[in-house]
Amino acid sequence: MMKLEEVVKARSGGTCELCTAVSDVQLFEVQPQDGRDADNCIAACAKCRAQVERKEELDAAHWRVLGETMWSEVPGVQVTAWRMLSRLRNESWAADSLDLLYLDDERLAWAKATGDHESDGTVHLHKDANGHVLQNGDSVVLVKSLDVKGASLTARGGTVVKNIRLVADNTEQIEGRVEGQMIVILTKYVRKQGAGG
Repeated sequence: MMKLEEVVKARSGGTCELCTAVSDVQLFEVQPQDGRDADNCIAACAKCRAQVERKEELDAAHWRVLGETMWSEVPGVQVTAWRMLSRLRNESWAADSLDLLYLDDERLAWAKATGDHESDGTVHLHKDANGHVLQNGDSVVLVKSLDVKGASLTARGGTVVKNIRLVADNTEQIEGRVEGQMIVILTKYVRKQGAGG
């Protein structure tokens, strides 16, 4: 029996099923799902994956090809196309495509399950004081001295905080260790190390 990755790769011909790109195409699980199968997993390139997951600004031009790829027989492709077209609905071509894309009740419920379609193209990124995007594991420099609540500790400006963690539900907060203590730091008080600015 072929592995799921092989089935999806054979079906897609090694191209992204959303934008038809051929580089860095990987198996992508369309959420939410009960179990991985060929219907709810698609082949997607790095750019599509990053934008679907809101880790990169939405690039409307990149998605214009959805007007063609949305006709795929694959449920996961249809659902993802519907979500992305919904997020891009301010673009006339995306609104037109969305009007044409029919999903049965079951697929429409799946497409709406994440709530992605209700939001616009904005992404929720953790950004430092200069607007650089922060990722888990980055090192940052404090741009001002901070008194740490509940501790007799002042985190001095210029202190390097290594291996930060992003606070998942708040883009204005990160966690990091200062003098051995794990503290929450506001992103507006840090500068990503090595990002210049």
